[in-house]
Amino acid sequence: MSHSPLTVEEWQAVLAGDSAGAAAALFDAARGGDAHAALHYGQCLLDGRGVARDPQGAFRWFVQAAQSGLAPAMNMVGRCLDQGWGVDETPRLAASWFAAAADKGDAWGLYNYATALSLGRGVEQDRARALELFRRAAAMGHAKSQNMIGSFHEDGWAVPVNLDVAAYHYARAAEGGDFRGCFNHARMEIAHGRMDSAHRWLTEAARLGHARFRRQMVQWLNGREEAWLRRFAAQILSTDMAPA
Repeated sequence: MSHSPLTVEEWQAVLAGDSAGAAAALFDAARGGDAHAALHYGQCLLDGRGVARDPQGAFRWFVQAAQSGLAPAMNMVGRCLDQGWGVDETPRLAASWFAAAADKGDAWGLYNYATALSLGRGVEQDRARALELFRRAAAMGHAKSQNMIGSFHEDGWAVPVNLDVAAYHYARAAEGGDFRGCFNHARMEIAHGRMDSAHRWLTEAARLGHARFRRQMVQWLNGREEAWLRRFAAQILSTDMAPA
């Protein structure tokens, strides 16, 4: 029995409900051929949300959704191939899926393909092309791409070093909720002596970032001369070690 595509409001209601119930509803709709349901059910399987974690099953559902032409699903096929989630890690194939998603204007596809081009991962390195794609994604409001544009200008990749331009993009990334953008914006604020602002954005970076990022943050903070930054590092460590 086929299912009519759900409206945006119906999807929001399904995904906001009980996780097991949401996964079951998505599975039912995905079996009926709904590509969006297949994408979301694949994400449930990948995350173990409302259903047992199954990266291999997630990959199969992502592929099914991608074959319908759904750009976000194409990006997720690429992510699985890039990270080895439920399938062998194959950067070359990952880059081709990212490129397909980018060609359809998907912001995450643009970001991931640009990242591959920046690093030469699975594709010939082309930082000028990468910057162009990051700019396209940033124009769509993609905060992580905004942060990467800042890095290009700070490090002089494909453009001359310009710390003022870098600082502008880091600030936009921070305001958009990217934890690396928050951290980089804080670094720039410290360089300009704006410590209150720096403290605010370091706090946001620690709150939004994952554990591995916080460890990297602590290492940077402990390498600074300012005593308050080292105290902040100790605070992060004590929070991470506190029982849940």
